[in-house]
Amino acid sequence: MTCKRVRPAGTEQGKQGLSYSVGISAKTVGAKAIHLQITTIPPGGRAKAHKHEGHESAIYGLRGRSGCWYGERLEHHAWIEAGDYFYIPADVPHLPYNPSGDEPCLCIVARTDADDQESVTPLPDLDALIPDRPPT
Repeated sequence: MTCKRVRPAGTEQGKQGLSYSVGISAKTVGAKAIHLQITTIPPGGRAKAHKHEGHESAIYGLRGRSGCWYGERLEHHAWIEAGDYFYIPADVPHLPYNPSGDEPCLCIVARTDADDQESVTPLPDLDALIPDRPPT
């Protein structure tokens, strides 16, 4: 094992429906228990409802504003703005979105799953609970 510098090779599309620029992961550096990436939610964009089985997520808002519905029936809501930290416990369903019509939302996301997408469980039955254009 050795320290490694990583330059992202581009973006990837996740099961959640968002674009990711992966930095640290099992694939890029052989990480065992951490994944670090930048996520972009385009203007008016939203993820698909999902959860990360057995893995926690830590988010830091870099630019823009995001809303996030969360809970077993997506019954709770939080705003994440540039400079905010947001924690999502393991196994908590959530659906992030960008209410802006013209500004992308950028976040740094760290997760305790080095393979990131392996623990993603789509929850299509919850998608219909949230309107396509959530409140701004």
